Amino acid sequence: MFFARLRASLRTSVRARLLAIALLPLALALPALLLLLFYWGDAYYDRLVFYKADRDLALADQLFQRMLDRVGRDVRGVAQSHALADALRAGDAAEVGRMLAWKGAGLKLDFLVYHAGTATPDTEAWAVMRRALSGDDDVAIDVFAAEQLGRIDPDLARRARLDLPAPAGGKPDGRAMVMHAAVPVFDDHGRQSGVLEAGLLLNRNQGLVDALNAMIYRPDSLVANSRGTVTLFLDDRCIATDERLFEGRPGLGIPVARTVRERVLGRGETWRDRALVADDWYVSGYQPIRDSRGERVGMLYAGYQEKPFRDAQAYVLAAILLLFTALGAGGGWLCWRWARTIFQPLERMDATIAAVEAGRPEARTGVVDTADEIGRVAERLDKLLDLQDQRKRELQAWGEALDQKVAERTEALTDANRRLQDTQRQLILAEKLAAIGELTAGVAHEINNPIAVMQGNLDLMRDLLGPAAAPVREEIRLLDGQIQRIQSLVGRLLQFARPADYAGYVEAVDVNELVQDCLVLVRHQIGKGNIAVAQDLRASQRVGINRNELQQVLINLMVNALHAMPDAGTLTLASADRDGGGVNLTVADTGSGIAPDDLPRIFDPFFTTRKTDGNGLGLSICYTIVARYGGTIAVESAPGRGSAFTVRLLGEPPPEEAGPASAHPGS
Repeated sequence: MFFARLRASLRTSVRARLLAIALLPLALALPALLLLLFYWGDAYYDRLVFYKADRDLALADQLFQRMLDRVGRDVRGVAQSHALADALRAGDAAEVGRMLAWKGAGLKLDFLVYHAGTATPDTEAWAVMRRALSGDDDVAIDVFAAEQLGRIDPDLARRARLDLPAPAGGKPDGRAMVMHAAVPVFDDHGRQSGVLEAGLLLNRNQGLVDALNAMIYRPDSLVANSRGTVTLFLDDRCIATDERLFEGRPGLGIPVARTVRERVLGRGETWRDRALVADDWYVSGYQPIRDSRGERVGMLYAGYQEKPFRDAQAYVLAAILLLFTALGAGGGWLCWRWARTIFQPLERMDATIAAVEAGRPEARTGVVDTADEIGRVAERLDKLLDLQDQRKRELQAWGEALDQKVAERTEALTDANRRLQDTQRQLILAEKLAAIGELTAGVAHEINNPIAVMQGNLDLMRDLLGPAAAPVREEIRLLDGQIQRIQSLVGRLLQFARPADYAGYVEAVDVNELVQDCLVLVRHQIGKGNIAVAQDLRASQRVGINRNELQQVLINLMVNALHAMPDAGTLTLASADRDGGGVNLTVADTGSGIAPDDLPRIFDPFFTTRKTDGNGLGLSICYTIVARYGGTIAVESAPGRGSAFTVRLLGEPPPEEAGPASAHPGS
């Protein structure tokens, strides 16, 4: 009965239908949106927390390897130090021991021992020692038995002992995990005199795990009240952790779950899931630690407390639920209130229109209590019906004419503003290039004189010393290389300052053939990374330009593209004919892209984003070369999406040498 009355009301009442139209979307859409939001939010939350766990574990492994490498570098520095050489030359074993103890304490190593002569059973037992005896230094993780530590230092065995069960069960064996390094020591004649062995004990190494925790779980990387933990395991037992379990003491000796052991130690996989640590749930990650023989001997753990993240998620979802509920209730109430002010006048106007349609043109709505638009519409209904079509046509014609005039005026103003900006850029660029060119020419001239003197004296010194120069041959070679590097930089400065002096004769160049030649020249750089090369060479026209200069431009753009993709990516080379004659050459990459703030400046002299090996002249010289032949260089780039440089060349260069274009193409 209820539904029958509701259907009848919806068929006959405007009020009922409008209320249903207004309220039904709220009643259906808000719950559906809430369900979708809760579902997506929970799924996104899981992806987020596990992504962070993966990142934290990867960072922990990276930092752990850096610490391992630092131990190797420190021991190598001691092995190559003058202090050790002097002590060994004096032949005083006690002095050598004191010096190594002092050095080991300074480097925070648990032992630093010099082994003289050939291999012994103790030294042959370790892969890093065998490698050092053959003349190469090495550092790795090794597991020491208690008696092995005791032979080095009895105190080490006592400090390392955690009473861990042996792998096959039974009596605890006091094993210890050690960052183990060995470096060969050579005498004054270059002969190996012995091996320097060092180790950093990881059992109970609170400082190491605290340092890892401080670098991984910085205050800004976790939500409030959350905490992270880093733990080292020997086999499946904890040997060092920053997590306090029992009366504020580290939970040393606590084993991991059997499933974790089977996955990480048994199959060598990374385990990532939620795990119960002490009395709280942590988002955790475990990965294996391998010794010098490649065997899995332990695990590295990194994880963080999940409850604060769950609380934050629940707080956000509760706030959204409250907001949606308030919006739904408020919207329904407003719809109902507004309906009352609309439905009553509409019903009266409906009756008037029905009367007019029934053949009573004198029928009128009469006075309406509301003073709003609906009231005015009711009052002037008859008049508006008569004039509606006429005024609508007039208004439409007037609007179209006005839109046309506004569009024309806007286009004219835009063109004028663009021309003014282009002129301003052209003047500023010309002044900058002239000033920088004059300055760089002077600097290059002043540098060339002392460089020539240095090169001449170096050649004279080499000739005079003859065979006596052998002890410093490497230093002389390095000086030669640095002088040549300065001369190359001076040459680039001069090429930028006086580009016309470096211009070559113009010839008809097949751009597709030139692209292939350039690929041959940069193939060694392409081979350094996982770079794929895609070609779309469709140009059929030749262009009038100096071949060597165009080759310089393309190689510079290719090298820049390869630098933007240090790990992997795709280098795309394309050519196409231009309408009206000429060719477009495009060099694109899938690298990191160019920041929007840097894009207008990339062709400025001496501007570079590579702080180590860039001088900021490459793109500026390329731009000057292309502009001299009447062409331009355009660039399209976005951060994270790569860059595409397009060289636009004319079929024939202009009669006179072209100056800089009106504005940077990147602007």
